[in-house]
Amino acid sequence: MSHYFTVLINIAAILGLVYVLYHMQRKHINFGTRVMAGLILGIIFGAVLQSIFGGSSAIIKQSNSWFDVIGTGYVRLLKMIVMPLIIVSITSAITNLKDAKILGRVGGLIIGILLFTTAIAAIVGVGSSLAFNLTADTLQVGEAELGATKNVEGKLTAFQTKPVQQQLIEIIPANPFYALTGQGSADTLSVVFFSTLMGIAVLSIKKTKPQSADFFVKAVNTANDIVMKLVDFVLLLTPYGVLALMTKFVSTSNYSEIYKLIEFVIASYVALIIMFIIHLLILFSMGMNPLTYVKKVIPVLVFAFTSRTSMGTMPLTIETMINKLGVPSSYANLSASFGVSIGQNGCAGIYPAMLAIMVAPTVGINPLELGFLIKLVIVVAIGSFGIAGVGGGATFAALIVLSTMGLPVGIVGLLIAIEPLIDMGRTALNVSGAMIAGVATSRLMNEMDKEIYTQDIGKEI
Repeated sequence: MSHYFTVLINIAAILGLVYVLYHMQRKHINFGTRVMAGLILGIIFGAVLQSIFGGSSAIIKQSNSWFDVIGTGYVRLLKMIVMPLIIVSITSAITNLKDAKILGRVGGLIIGILLFTTAIAAIVGVGSSLAFNLTADTLQVGEAELGATKNVEGKLTAFQTKPVQQQLIEIIPANPFYALTGQGSADTLSVVFFSTLMGIAVLSIKKTKPQSADFFVKAVNTANDIVMKLVDFVLLLTPYGVLALMTKFVSTSNYSEIYKLIEFVIASYVALIIMFIIHLLILFSMGMNPLTYVKKVIPVLVFAFTSRTSMGTMPLTIETMINKLGVPSSYANLSASFGVSIGQNGCAGIYPAMLAIMVAPTVGINPLELGFLIKLVIVVAIGSFGIAGVGGGATFAALIVLSTMGLPVGIVGLLIAIEPLIDMGRTALNVSGAMIAGVATSRLMNEMDKEIYTQDIGKEI
């Protein structure tokens, strides 16, 4: 059988699975069920391809290049609507407020919750590393790991040339239209900053120039309605995107490398699961049913898990908070936008804390010392805010924490083989943390729509 004919068979197979998901959509099967079906089918199909051809074969590579049309194409569609969604929804939400002072309290509360949960995540990461007795000495080093270590050390040097003050300054966009292109590392927060200022400006002229304010509010509300409908169109493709992304991941995974570091993988996922349970306990403490939350956010977390992008998940995150969890649009947009780069529970909380505990003994530090642990949790929490101006997720968070603590950063490169697998769970937890911040804030501010939160999922989307 020729190489190209085999690739065509693989393409036909995934198109057949796409049809299965489409048939489920035609039968009005629940959206969450369809997303889970895409995940399971992707795992099975990817495993079959891996077992037949091997993860590094030319057939797998060429087949996945076609699968990317669905998977990567879907992620790009989501990223395409992120900036328009932020600018119209935040501006619309603020212009519809009666008092601009509420905005400051809401934003401060959201950031506070994100940082607080990240500090808790750091404690969970510390506990997991200690419970599994993880140390950097057990990591096996190969050429790929050595190369990654040098790359990480180079990133640290580049990062240290830009102090935290500069990173925060860069959140203020010198050119808001350039920020809308999403080319810079701080562009998401830059667009949030610009949209917020524009909304406040409209509020300030409502009394002096009511006609101008009313015209602008109507125009923005109209744009918001159109963009949200565009979001609905794109979200219909979620099950297909999950199918293609999961197929690619499973079919190309190097299981022998994963097995060598399986203890770290298990310890990481134990920590991630414990932190997710803490998210649910936060909801329970506020009188909300945690199981309702789980049922409604599963599609979001599944996509975050398979795509490994908090930014790409933002439209789905915002839509779910507003339409399924009863969070006001202003709260939802702020928490989702801040959650992309501030207080990431998985990438900036659990991961760097685990690495710090693992590497501390190599430089003569007792990781059980109370002073070391307190400093680590504080550095993790503050560091999770510090990466707001540079982005980069777990790698930059780990660089900040390890370098601030005076620890070697090379361990980040040693985990390169399992980075994608761990990053899937970290991203899902990051997104959950952002949604928890939005739900908790709206609950504390008595702005949450309890009827939307408690109503059945139904046959949505």
